[in-house]
Amino acid sequence: MFFEIMKILRIFLLATFVFLFTGCETINKKSEQIAKEENKKLSQFIGQPVSELKIVMGNPDSEGKSENGSKLLIYSTKKYGIKCERNFIIDNNEMVIGFTSKGCF
Repeated sequence: MFFEIMKILRIFLLATFVFLFTGCETINKKSEQIAKEENKKLSQFIGQPVSELKIVMGNPDSEGKSENGSKLLIYSTKKYGIKCERNFIIDNNEMVIGFTSKGCF
């Protein structure tokens, strides 16, 4: 009787482990796909003038300076209580030269 219970417990624990492992892998793949799509969407602005960025994204929520002194246009939103922030790096010619994105999905 005791060995039967242990055998059932082992099978249950193994099934639980497999379920959790595959679930985490699925979430990881989904988040990687979302990040790829976000980067593809934002990459279209590289080399474009700020005016084009503003046509598509609207006016930024704020502006700032990057670590190297370049101008930053900052777009912030919230979805499901999670803050999404997209920062576009602007050069002296008012052209988009880079971006960062965090918390966006």
